[in-house]
Amino acid sequence: METTFKSIADFKSAMATDPTLQTAFQNDPVEASKNIHESPLDTDIWIYRIVVFALGATVLSIIIGVLFLVGGGEIKDDKTVPTILTAIGSAAIGALSGLLAPSPKNTK
Repeated sequence: METTFKSIADFKSAMATDPTLQTAFQNDPVEASKNIHESPLDTDIWIYRIVVFALGATVLSIIIGVLFLVGGGEIKDDKTVPTILTAIGSAAIGALSGLLAPSPKNTK
């Protein structure tokens, strides 16, 4: 019976308690460790960098766009700022803060 592990920690705890997994690992470590499937979100740091860059670029482009509209005379006060710019900017800032805030520690 093959078991799929979601992390190295799961594999380690199974190795400590499962004698068949220990035997399989002693016979062929490469084959026994093929059942570890870590999430790319845990191992690939470029995913977060790309998302943070895209959200940051969105926030900056909205700021530059609003400044351009103010400089061109299109926007005279807060009430004339296009609603879509406010919505996209707020969503991008919220997403950035959610990504960059530290994750809560698991206290089990």
